[in-house]
Formats: sequence, structure tokens, C-alpha cells
Amino acid sequence: MRFKASIMSEDEMRRALIRMGHEIIERNRGVNNLVLVGIQRRGVPLAAEIKSIIADVEKAEVPTGSLDITLYRDDLSLISEHPQIKGTDLPFSITGTNVVLVDDVLFTGRTIRAAMEALSEMGRPKTVQLAVLIDRGGRELPIGANYVGKVLPTSHSELVSVNVKDIDGKNCVDIYSLD
Repeated sequence: MRFKASIMSEDEMRRALIRMGHEIIERNRGVNNLVLVGIQRRGVPLAAEIKSIIADVEKAEVPTGSLDITLYRDDLSLISEHPQIKGTDLPFSITGTNVVLVDDVLFTGRTIRAAMEALSEMGRPKTVQLAVLIDRGGRELPIGANYVGKVLPTSHSELVSVNVKDIDGKNCVDIYSLD
């Protein structure tokens, strides 16, 4: 794996998340009945950042939780014999709410399919929307994001790495070649 380019700086990530926060508020006509659910791992700190942005704008707290989709993946046997479970924390009911799933990268759509399956076991939301920092195309399933920080068409021989301070010590997005 070799480094190709830096795609987003910390400032560019922040601006994209601010825009996404405003779009979420606008589409949902405020924050009543709105919850944010970050997909483990990097979707969780991104959801926390969007929550903070919405709180600054709307002066209201949006319930925020985390979702571990590990056991819902259709490629679980290909990933590891002993998958790491990071845990789901939804300290609120999602039934009847407008859920915004938050993830770092949308590529094939399989992670989001697994997230929707996991959510369906926890209640019946009014709507499920999707916010992703990077949409890299390459869909294998008919899934699209409602809120996108940056569209970045890539090939299967490339890796998009979203770095977040809570996990990686820095905020940026880089692309690597797998060749």
C-alpha cells in the first residue's frame, strides 16, 4: 500500500461536516424527532461532531448513539474468524424517529445494508437517512447517501482512509494505492 494523496485537510473536513449539519437541519425542518446514529468505528466521532454542529445552530441536543454492525455483515467470514465487537449504544428508542446514520465512507453499500438490518431489530424509525463524509462510488447495492461531504470516485485498487482525532490522532482524509 502506498500513499497517493491527501484528499481533505482538517479544515476541509470541518467545513464539510458543518454543511452536512445544516443540510440535516434543513431537510428535517429542525431537530424535533431527530436522532444521530454513528456506525462503529469512525462514524461514531463523525456523528458526535455533527451533533455538536447542530447544537451550535439549533441550541438543542440531538440524541446520539453508536451502532455495531459486525454481526450483520454478509462478508463476516471473509473478515476474521474472531471479529471484534465494538458495541452498540442506543440509549433511546428509535421507533417513530428520523434516524440519520453516520459513516465515514460509502463504497459498495454493504455496510449500510447491515446497519439498516441491525436498526430494524431495535425499532421502527419513521425515516432512515444516511450521512457520509466520503462517497467513493462503486455501489454493489442500490443505496445512496442523503448527505455527502465529498464525492470521490475511486477504483477497487484504491483505499480511502478517513482519520479522526479520537481514533487516529488527526483529522484528514487520505487515499492509498493497493497496487
